[in-house]
Amino acid sequence: MKKMFRLLLLLTFLIVLAACGNNEGDTGSDSGDGNGYSGESMKLKLGFNTPDDSVRGEAGKKFKEIVEDKTDGKVTVELFSGETLGTEQEMVEQVQSGALELQLVGAGAMQNIIPEYAILQLPFMVDDFEEAYAVLDGEIGDELKDIAYDKGFKVLTHTDLGFTQITNNKHPVSSPDDLKGLKIRTPEEPTSLITFEKLGASVTTMPFTEVYLGLQQGVIDGQFNPLDAIYENNMQEVQDYLTLTNHFYLFVNFVMNKDLYDGLDDELKGIIDEAAEEAQKVSREYTQEMHEEMLDTLRDDFEEIVEDPDIDAFRDKIDYSDFDEVMDPEFINKTREFIEDLRD
Repeated sequence: MKKMFRLLLLLTFLIVLAACGNNEGDTGSDSGDGNGYSGESMKLKLGFNTPDDSVRGEAGKKFKEIVEDKTDGKVTVELFSGETLGTEQEMVEQVQSGALELQLVGAGAMQNIIPEYAILQLPFMVDDFEEAYAVLDGEIGDELKDIAYDKGFKVLTHTDLGFTQITNNKHPVSSPDDLKGLKIRTPEEPTSLITFEKLGASVTTMPFTEVYLGLQQGVIDGQFNPLDAIYENNMQEVQDYLTLTNHFYLFVNFVMNKDLYDGLDDELKGIIDEAAEEAQKVSREYTQEMHEEMLDTLRDDFEEIVEDPDIDAFRDKIDYSDFDEVMDPEFINKTREFIEDLRD
């Protein structure tokens, strides 16, 4: 009897030990790396029009990293760069309709749906990054998010792209007179079209992915972009002259389909919000670093760099009333007043 009792006791101990081992294994499986995400699994697609190795690409990678880490891999983010899901304009329409979950979309493309998103793409509106961030992170930026929400977009955050510079392969550009007759590519955006028409250029629109070939074949003479975008897309290979005008400040909107976002549980909303904020930080750090580094990098690649163009002459060609047909004049004036208050 004693042997039987001991045997039963041993069997009971082994069963309990095995159960404990299984419970520990289940806990590890549920919690992944310890975050303990309890929400549902989901696959998200994030599209943008630039290469992986770009500021949008870096922002997208950071967003993907945080979302997948915080959800223990239950929510995955697949990045689609270089307009593989369509042009930038097509993608933003996909997000609005719900066919695409997420996009890093330029303010220029957003303006075709929400004109106010072109506010910092009015020429010479802000002078530096500090002014731009103050606008986007303050009451103006909040108003933009509210307008976008009513149009079907949840703007998670505003990420960075930087100030635009002009390149061409005909001659140095020091004043608006030097733009006369030059075929300058612009995106199909009202603010860009109006600006370069006022500056005297011959304007041609084409998708971003066709710009290099257009420059190479002489279909267009020049284009404008931030320095890092010029470098990353090898435009210095087919352009001889660079002019530092800082004429537009470009920002990118991290957008999600509104209905999709609203349908998420609070836990996942918090993770996505946090990941988007971190993506914004990465983009701003990247853009400012590249703004400084790229100028040095590109010095040997251009025949001439005009670092001190006659900016006042460029400004004199611009009258903000020319953009009244693009967006509400009151919104333009309110933003200009906000910026002037910052400068006082």
